[in-house]
Amino acid sequence: MAKRIIQRLFPNRHAVKEHKALRFLGNWLHDPSLWHLNRRSVAGAFAVGLFMAFVPFPAQMVGAALLAVAFRVNLAISVALVWLTNPVTIPPMFYFAYLVGNWLLGAPAHHPANFHLTAAWFQDEFSRIWRPLLLGSFVVGSSLSVLGYFGIRLFWRMHVVRRWQQRMRRHRAEHKS
Repeated sequence: MAKRIIQRLFPNRHAVKEHKALRFLGNWLHDPSLWHLNRRSVAGAFAVGLFMAFVPFPAQMVGAALLAVAFRVNLAISVALVWLTNPVTIPPMFYFAYLVGNWLLGAPAHHPANFHLTAAWFQDEFSRIWRPLLLGSFVVGSSLSVLGYFGIRLFWRMHVVRRWQQRMRRHRAEHKS
């Protein structure tokens, strides 16, 4: 059931192969493992997508596509999960990553007094926050990646067991009558 829902929601491989942002991958997009929907491929795609969602740099989708190709996991899911970071979620996600990085470094959090949306303000503040932000992003992204991988594998296994049990109950009911 979950497999059918995923197949319906995600674009087919031909549409993705023709997408202008992914054309640079060329023949690598013809690898069938990038399009399979099985426990290994989907769990790996979740790991890649969740990790790349916490990379605090542009081109997360390209990074997710490259990692999906490298690890031979579902490309569409890997790239789609990067969209967890969007204009609404970026501030809390990266602020949390920054706080985690500060905690790991044993440094107090820097809270700028006057916010000005200018390149100069951002450059000045970024020079103060880049270390904890990168460390926190790596740790949070890696942790969510591992949790996502094993969570999907567990969910998939529970789904298969439940379907097997339903088939067995139907089979027994049919043979009782």
